[in-house]
Amino acid sequence: MNLQKIPATVVTGFLGAGKTTLLRHLLTNAQGRRIAVIVNEFGELGIDGELLRGCGIGCDEDGADNGQLFELANGCLCCTVQEEFAPVMEQLAARRDQIDHLVIETSGLALPKPLVQAFQWPSLRTAFTVDAVVTVVDAPAVAAGTFADNPVAVDAQRRADDNLDHESPLAELFEDQLATADLVVIHKTDGLDAATLAQVEAAVRAETPAGVKLVHAQQGRVDIDLLLGMGRAVEDVIDARKTHHDEEEDHDHDEFDSLSLTLEVPDRQRLLDALVALVRRHEIYRVKGFVALPGAAMRLVVQGVGQRFDSQFDRPWRAGEARASRLVFIGDHLDRDQLLRELQADLNPAGAAA
Repeated sequence: MNLQKIPATVVTGFLGAGKTTLLRHLLTNAQGRRIAVIVNEFGELGIDGELLRGCGIGCDEDGADNGQLFELANGCLCCTVQEEFAPVMEQLAARRDQIDHLVIETSGLALPKPLVQAFQWPSLRTAFTVDAVVTVVDAPAVAAGTFADNPVAVDAQRRADDNLDHESPLAELFEDQLATADLVVIHKTDGLDAATLAQVEAAVRAETPAGVKLVHAQQGRVDIDLLLGMGRAVEDVIDARKTHHDEEEDHDHDEFDSLSLTLEVPDRQRLLDALVALVRRHEIYRVKGFVALPGAAMRLVVQGVGQRFDSQFDRPWRAGEARASRLVFIGDHLDRDQLLRELQADLNPAGAAA
């Protein structure tokens, strides 16, 4: 058995930045590398994991190990992890002679530093080393002012404003994801002019350690040799990378709400319009889910960040599979019943909502 440590790349980034798209590209261009992938999900539906396993390289669900470990057709592995991180890592460590690289996609709400620090545990340190932390940035979101050119100054102004009695964790989370990065992928750059890209880079550079490389990308297309094999052993230096949450003993997602709704969706465009209207009225950061359209043999995937929504058919509905429309909403101070009422009213303006 090969007893060398498995190099692990942590892919982090804000909600909808394109982490799963990046992983799809990586897996479909693995060039013979045997890659294990962990998708650390947040929310009630395992949507990102299912999309990843359906990326076109195949998944043998009959090979699942207690519903956590999946064999991919190209020899890679895919894991979905919510709370059972350590047991999955133990399974992977036991198969280290079959794995060339491990990639972990964090939740969009996760802080990367505590995850990297977990690799300091003796049980993980002997089998794994953190090759690098890759942070994916949503360029249009930054350009649109979601994060200003100087997020630290804006945050200081917010704290000094006595009229604001609430704290948004989003800016600090964005900064923490950049503060721990070894590589930053500025994603979705197509359509942005040179001046706008320079603005985005300035905002990112303000929070990124000196010497960290920034690369532009579209549709997750980043050279695999750039992503893998940096050899940074980040677990040895992560404590020196200062973040906003260093003094916290633990971190959870209490600042965020995550809920899922089951709907009757009569029309694709009507749903997208209703979701845009809903986001304008509520503090919704991310929407993702699967939709069953009347008369459609294919399942529709819907994903949204802010007021930007994408939808595409990904695969036929399987025999015996329940054809239901379920969407996950992640945001702040969300009320399930209120969101459901408003969506039903927009989807069924004549009052035919169930």
